[in-house]
Amino acid sequence: MYLPPHFKSDDPEIAAEVMRRHPFASLVSLDDSGFPFVSHLPLHLQQSDAGFTLLGHCARPNPHWRYLRERPQALVTFLEAHAYQSPRIYPDLERVPSWNYVAVHCKVTAEVIDDPADKDRILKTLIGDHEPAYAAQWRGLNEDFATKLLAGMVGFELKVDEWQCKLKLNQHRPEAHASMKAMYEAGNEHERELADWMQRLKLRGLSGAT
Repeated sequence: MYLPPHFKSDDPEIAAEVMRRHPFASLVSLDDSGFPFVSHLPLHLQQSDAGFTLLGHCARPNPHWRYLRERPQALVTFLEAHAYQSPRIYPDLERVPSWNYVAVHCKVTAEVIDDPADKDRILKTLIGDHEPAYAAQWRGLNEDFATKLLAGMVGFELKVDEWQCKLKLNQHRPEAHASMKAMYEAGNEHERELADWMQRLKLRGLSGAT
């Protein structure tokens, strides 16, 4: 993605936070004709000294797992808070509207997983992320029924080879920082999230605000 230096973050903890707080990602591969194919799905982030790994699965009828098997390199994108930016935040009139957002892009190498025990592990990991209380119900399912469910899905492990984190919060325009933050603080959920990011960057000395 287009990544001007003033919007770039090299902090892996910030990237990890974005991926964990907004795990519903876009997985992009090339189909058999060479055209981009996109699946929207939740992914689980594993973080270690070796870097990032993402776990997920798709329905077996979804051809995406075949594309990953045949062409393992893919792109994963995460979009966190985003909101409109009004030109009214500036002290002068010669300005235009914009859009602020927080995003992470990952270049990944995929390994397709079809072993039932490994797929069960992935599924339980995602259940733990989103509804831990459901784990007992899953474990209590009839074995034949659970086996059929697992057969209907294909898992994958996505090793993150490279990542980019973009914090587009108008950092390079300190004259508008205070008014933009005040507008976002009084806005909707996404706008309030952006105000929180602005405050955190200000505390870290990265906002450009005076």
